[in-house]
Amino acid sequence: MSAVVYTSLVTIRRLGGPNREARLPAEPDPVKFGVHSAIAQHYGADVATYGERATTLDYVVAATGG
Repeated sequence: MSAVVYTSLVTIRRLGGPNREARLPAEPDPVKFGVHSAIAQHYGADVATYGERATTLDYVVAATGG
């Protein structure tokens, strides 16, 4: 078995409703996640109350595309 090369240290804080804030290595500012459009509708989240933000799914898709 190989030795562990890297352990990601990420913290996530709930901001209310679908909104979360993540602290990521090498990023000076927190990254904010939430819901938008059809995803907000699916979960019944009111974007007028919580605002529209990229979802964690959006980040996963962007990361795998790079």
